[in-house]
Parts: sequence; structure tokens; C-alpha cells
Amino acid sequence: MSDDTGDGAATGTVYLVGSGPGDPELLTVKAKRLLEAADVVLHDKLPGPEIIGMIPEAKREDVGKRAGGEWTPQEYTNRRLVELAREGKDVVRLKGGDPTVFGRGGEELVHLAQHGVPVEIVPGITSAVAGPAAAGIPVTHRDHASSVSFVTGHEDPTKSESAVDWEALAATGGTIVVLMGVGKLPEYTAALREAGMDPETPVALIERATWPGQQVATGTLDSIVDARDAAGIEPPAITVIGDVAATRAAVLEFLVGTADDSAGDGGDDDA
Repeated sequence: MSDDTGDGAATGTVYLVGSGPGDPELLTVKAKRLLEAADVVLHDKLPGPEIIGMIPEAKREDVGKRAGGEWTPQEYTNRRLVELAREGKDVVRLKGGDPTVFGRGGEELVHLAQHGVPVEIVPGITSAVAGPAAAGIPVTHRDHASSVSFVTGHEDPTKSESAVDWEALAATGGTIVVLMGVGKLPEYTAALREAGMDPETPVALIERATWPGQQVATGTLDSIVDARDAAGIEPPAITVIGDVAATRAAVLEFLVGTADDSAGDGGDDDA
């Protein structure tokens, strides 16, 4: 039951909704229903133009963040969610992928609870798994990887040092999936090489996975920065590091997907 705001109106509910990697057909049934029923939708950039276009313009607010571009302070988003709910509105906070995987869903969940706002998490297909899959790359494979680590390539800039232990990751022998890691690619690939990872380890970059403009660049730990630059890969993109990344070359000829990315492969899928 919703709380009373004190002026006779019931407090609305905030739904932290994951939109999946961007293909509208990968929205969950629940996410679609909530988008249709919501009074207001506060969305990121990452859900993609097709999903955002499904929402009537009159009830959507863009609170997205883009590296080097538009930026909405998180404090504003937190405050706006509480404000709208206290007006009695049911609000969807729409995020790319899953709201709890590097999407600040945890921060918003705690903030809403602290302010007495009813809140529900609606999981989405995480881009950390769906992005590689769309490019023909399984993040685990019985012959190649029995573990997978999800890492952010864009940590809080106020941290005095990185919380990511690249040396430990290099020693796992499993797949490493880096989200939001296009800009920092030279730094963390160098860190992995310095930690002892084979420079010939396969690597893939998937830009705008499942979107109409999907692009993929492949290479090795040594060559992927050059492959990124040659293909013009830009955020949002996912980095897959490990032997599973080589699976793409073996299946590419027969790979059927939602996006035509043949023009964006950077020329070295055989790496």
C-alpha cells in the first residue's frame, strides 16, 4: 500500500526497470506493461532510440549521462524521483540492461527507501551477457571459460585509486567483460598484459549491441586498441576479453541476429 504524503495524496511507486541491451523485442513483458502504465518515465540514453520512441514524449524525461556530452547529476535524478512519487505519480526509472548492474540502481533504491518511497526493481537482460551473445560470443564455454567477471571501465572519478584488481582478474583464467570501457581500453589492456595475461588473448568490442547500428571490432590484447580506432568504436560498447571472444570468427558466416554489423568488424575477425 502506498504511503500518504501528508496532504491527502498517496505516494506513487517508483519502478527501477531494466530495458535490456536495446532491441525492443528483448524488453520483458513486465517492463513493457509498466512503461505503458507509468505517469512519468525517467530514462537513460542506453535504452536506445527505438525503446525511448515507444514512450509518449509528454511523459518522458531524459536524465541520461553520456561521456563527454550531456550529463544529468545523479543528485538531480534522485531528488526528481522522490518529488514525482510524492506528487502521487507512478514512475518508471528506465535503464539500459539490468538496473542493478553498473546502472546506479542500488544507489537509487537506497535513496528512495530512505525517503519513504515505495520502490520495486524490475530486472532486465543485462548487456554484459546479451551484448556478447548478439555478436556470437558466449561469455562461458565448457572448453574455454568456466567463470566470468563483470567489471566497470568507468569508476567513480572521486576515488583515490581503482578498486579493480586487474592482476587478480588476469589470474582467473575466465572471461572478463568490461562495461563502459571504451575510453580506458589502453589502460586496462596494458594492466592485464603487465599482470601476465598472454598478449595474444582474443578480445572483442561490441558497440550498440542489438541496436540497428551494432558494430564489432576484434583483435588481441595487444592489437585491440588499434582495432577499436580502425573501426571507430564509440560508447556505449562492451569489451570481452578471453578465449571465448574467438568464438565469433568460427560462427560469423552463419550468425543470424537482430543487427547487421558486417561493416564494423575492423577487418581482423580471424585474429
